[in-house]
Amino acid sequence: MGLFNNIKDHFKNAEFSVAPNKKLKTISREFKTAFNLSLVFYKGSMIAEETLTLAALNKKTTKNISTTSKQDLKIKASMKAGAVEDLFEKTFGVKVQIKDKTGKHLINNDLTLGNAARQ
Repeated sequence: MGLFNNIKDHFKNAEFSVAPNKKLKTISREFKTAFNLSLVFYKGSMIAEETLTLAALNKKTTKNISTTSKQDLKIKASMKAGAVEDLFEKTFGVKVQIKDKTGKHLINNDLTLGNAARQ
């Protein structure tokens, strides 16, 4: 069943993308719908207000957040959690953490999103 799940994850949610003008709560909600996992945004070491957009978060932190990135951020269930977190950092300059569906526990960075959702 593991091999079948890995193959299925390569095709599942291939079009999940992130736009800088969306509110953080919208991105998090869509991420939860797509992967059944929680996505938490940070400004510095504090959890960011979910009513902010990625663009507005840029004004609230000393770190420069690239909200004009030409690169499309695409996320698949076959990607490892750590790679997704790094992708947010490299594309938008924002720190995120991926947690279980309850939002209480961090998932292992070496797990794919699909495998983490099935746990």
